[in-house]
Amino acid sequence: MSKKRAVILHTAIIFSFILVSLRLADLMIIDHKRLTAKAQQQHIKVEDIQVRRGTIFDRRGREFALNLELESLYCDPEALTADKEDIKKLASLVNKEPRRILAKIPDEGRFVWIKRKLAPEIADKVRDLDIEGLGFVTEAKRVYPKGELASHIIGFVGIDNQALEGVELKFDKYLTAKGGKVLLERDASGKTLSSGVNMEAKGNNIVLTIDEVLQRLVEKELDKAMEQWRAAASSAIMMDPYTGEILALANRPAYDPNRGGSVSGFEKRNRAITDCYEPGSTFKIVIGAGSLEEKLVHPNTLFDVSKGGIQVGGKTIRDVHKYGVLTFKEVIQKSSNVGSIMAGIKLGKENIYRYSKLFGVGDKTGIDLPGEVSGWIHKPERWSGTSLGAISIGQEVAVTPVQMLRAYSAIANGGFLVRPHVVSEIISPDNRIIASFRDNDVQRIISAKTAETFKNILKSVTEEGGTAKSASVDGNQVAGKTGTAQMIDPATKRYSRDKYVSSFVGFVPADKPRLAMIVIVYEPKGQIYGGVVAAPVFREITRQALSYLNVPREDNLGQHALLVLR
Repeated sequence: MSKKRAVILHTAIIFSFILVSLRLADLMIIDHKRLTAKAQQQHIKVEDIQVRRGTIFDRRGREFALNLELESLYCDPEALTADKEDIKKLASLVNKEPRRILAKIPDEGRFVWIKRKLAPEIADKVRDLDIEGLGFVTEAKRVYPKGELASHIIGFVGIDNQALEGVELKFDKYLTAKGGKVLLERDASGKTLSSGVNMEAKGNNIVLTIDEVLQRLVEKELDKAMEQWRAAASSAIMMDPYTGEILALANRPAYDPNRGGSVSGFEKRNRAITDCYEPGSTFKIVIGAGSLEEKLVHPNTLFDVSKGGIQVGGKTIRDVHKYGVLTFKEVIQKSSNVGSIMAGIKLGKENIYRYSKLFGVGDKTGIDLPGEVSGWIHKPERWSGTSLGAISIGQEVAVTPVQMLRAYSAIANGGFLVRPHVVSEIISPDNRIIASFRDNDVQRIISAKTAETFKNILKSVTEEGGTAKSASVDGNQVAGKTGTAQMIDPATKRYSRDKYVSSFVGFVPADKPRLAMIVIVYEPKGQIYGGVVAAPVFREITRQALSYLNVPREDNLGQHALLVLR
């Protein structure tokens, strides 16, 4: 080899080494991060951690919302090998038109959903078609095994388990868990090498205050009332007056949360907390309790209502029936508008407003459900000349059913305003109580003496001579009040001549209440008075509820006491 050729060869070798070194430097130093990430993409698989929503139970552990494992069908367009006949068979199984399936499949890409959360028997039939390019992913489907029962409390979720209504929405952050992603190693063929990785995250469970049996009772009797009175809608709430625990809450119409996405807003509306109405005579609790608390009246204070009407601001307001001279107790018992306005004039507009606010009128109760509204009562400076008379009998004021129930619970429990709630506890997947909602934050709004006095007055409403004899329960005393109020006609903005809200709100047993409940029937046909339409619904529900709760009859207790004395 000549010296010249040797120099050229050595130079070429040295230059090659320099090129290799520069390339290695580029790969190992300059382009290190990009290449490392590319390598990871080739042998590391990123998987989403499946999130399972927590279960919703009633107070006795009965399941109201749970998860089912179902298979969802997807397509890999690049791997799909299906002819028209295959697509036609597939379309028939998943209840879609063939053209709609074809429209879903793009020309490029590796993944598209065909049908989410198939029934097991349908998934098996699709699998039997053996179409290459189709695959299944296991997903959790939210299921509501009780159907319509307590639908306005439970709410529902969408196809991707996104919370949309009720407890599902209000407590979504507790029911869901943080999903995130996990990295799994895989071989050259794509098979996972890692094992023992937890691919599922579970949310917390919710325990409600409601009782399935009581909920069924309420809904059954509401259905009967809707049919009997051909009503437009109705609501009922049953609550423990001492704790604020909602034992049952129902509205009609209702809906099945298993198909929540396809029902109308009219059916989904939780009227018990979202709809305002003028309470009519049930509002006389404010005038009555306020007048007693201010010592302006006592049960035997006399009111001459013999004229049958009273003028306020140039407007005459009349009683349904003409009475003579009534005691204050009889004013409430017989629901005399004239007597109530006389008491309201004694109390004065500033005190009427103050006691209205003390009883929670015009303020949200804080119930743990989405969509609650506040209602309203104008400040005294905005009242017209007729307002004092109108508000004294429950007009020119708007409340929600849950507001009125809370107000009457304050009479039942000795003078305290409680916070209604539907959730009792939140329990972690490992069965630890992570939150409890037994609310001790109660506010005294009237004295125990006033509460006891007005309680005795409310007892007379369901006795002979009262407007709600049909609310009385055999064996137990009931305290409560009827309400009959005209609805506002949206077209004329005036009181309708044929649309009314009939209501009854009360508690039982009167002296040691276990239940407080409100029943409201919107636009009943044939009868309008709360004592005729709503009070019997209260009676039928509470009669069965007291038996279920093993509340003893008071008359039996009295007989037992006599036997002991003898």
